[in-house]
Amino acid sequence: MFDLLVAGATLPDGRTGMDVAVKDGRIAAIAPRIEGEAGERVEAHGRLLSPPFVDPHFHMDATLSLGLPRMNRSGTLLEGIALWGELKPLLTVEAMVERGLRYCDLAVSQGLLSIRSHVDVSDPTLRTAEAMIELRERVRPYLELQLVAFPQDGYYRSPGAVALLARSLDMGLDVVGGIPHFERTMADGAASVEALCRLAAERGLPVDLHCDESDDPLSRHVETLAAETVRHGLQGRVVGSHLTSMHSMDNYYASKLIALIGEAGLHVVANPLINITLQGRHDTYPKRRGMTRVPELMAAGVNVVFGHDCVMDPWYALGSGDMLEVAHMAVHIAPMTSREGLRAAFDAVTVNGARAIGLTDYGLAVGSAASFVLLQAADPIEAIRLKARRLLVVREGKVLARAEPQTSRLSIPGRESVVDPSSYVPRAAG
Repeated sequence: MFDLLVAGATLPDGRTGMDVAVKDGRIAAIAPRIEGEAGERVEAHGRLLSPPFVDPHFHMDATLSLGLPRMNRSGTLLEGIALWGELKPLLTVEAMVERGLRYCDLAVSQGLLSIRSHVDVSDPTLRTAEAMIELRERVRPYLELQLVAFPQDGYYRSPGAVALLARSLDMGLDVVGGIPHFERTMADGAASVEALCRLAAERGLPVDLHCDESDDPLSRHVETLAAETVRHGLQGRVVGSHLTSMHSMDNYYASKLIALIGEAGLHVVANPLINITLQGRHDTYPKRRGMTRVPELMAAGVNVVFGHDCVMDPWYALGSGDMLEVAHMAVHIAPMTSREGLRAAFDAVTVNGARAIGLTDYGLAVGSAASFVLLQAADPIEAIRLKARRLLVVREGKVLARAEPQTSRLSIPGRESVVDPSSYVPRAAG
């Protein structure tokens, strides 16, 4: 007897009419019309069954702090940085944990079950690290939370940051972070990349750097990151996040850089909501979009992932924990509105993210952990178009969240009906 059977689902690879059977927290079978009893049977009615969403780049220590101690009136990056500086002395472990738990509740409801969060470790109290470690343990039964030791004020620029980052890793943070473009000089930025990669190699940890989050085409620290990745044997374990300066680089240099990124096996995280909001602020017209060169990187075989980055914090007043909203914005910015591009965008918030942050027990395959999301959509493209409702969220065989399908009942004379937004699907000519 199975514990759970999802019947008649469409899978992201295009297979339709598929049943997925769950036993003891794992996927026991995937096939059309699986025979056998189940503790619970869920009829998918042809809807999309997807692996869980993954957010490889977030700031959990600041989330849901919008308005503390005041609002970011300009909406700019610089005012956001100033606000965070004002807020940090007021932070408490209890408040950060409480806000983090609320956000993780939201994430689970959205089918987002794995998050990598950057943790600001520039405050000597390391309250942020303490709070995020407690949060990681509190949510472990239902959500995977990875923590990056992030010297937000600069590894060399901020006094004591080198020791604080080491202390935070000793406390139990999972990943070595950095922000080379925020150092005082290009040379200091390059030196920080080398030092952080060496530290990660010595400790056997992954690396995830905020890198070249700038409109300056001469901000080229990802070049150093690629070289140091190879020098220290870190291929496959290093993420370059943002890389927005690539949007402003000349094509010749960018083509060289993309090849270097590919050779080093770097993962690249773009943050579409934040990149398009914070970049290009000094432009009049035309205005730069600011997101890194996603289609070109993908075409070169680089694993490109989309992150949410912020939700209701000093830098971003919006956000809903919805990775389909992130993908939806990305396809407009890139642009990626071909059929192949839209499908690639769905991968960028699911399987690509799992690969970037090193998830090993992930995906819709027999023997894998029974973690998946049933969406009110017929396929990945429709899921992005609609930012589809999550009807069922399952982790390791346990149902964590349910929702009824979104419908509206019309009372138009002669047109009375129930409208399902996912029923409007393209039809091939002829």
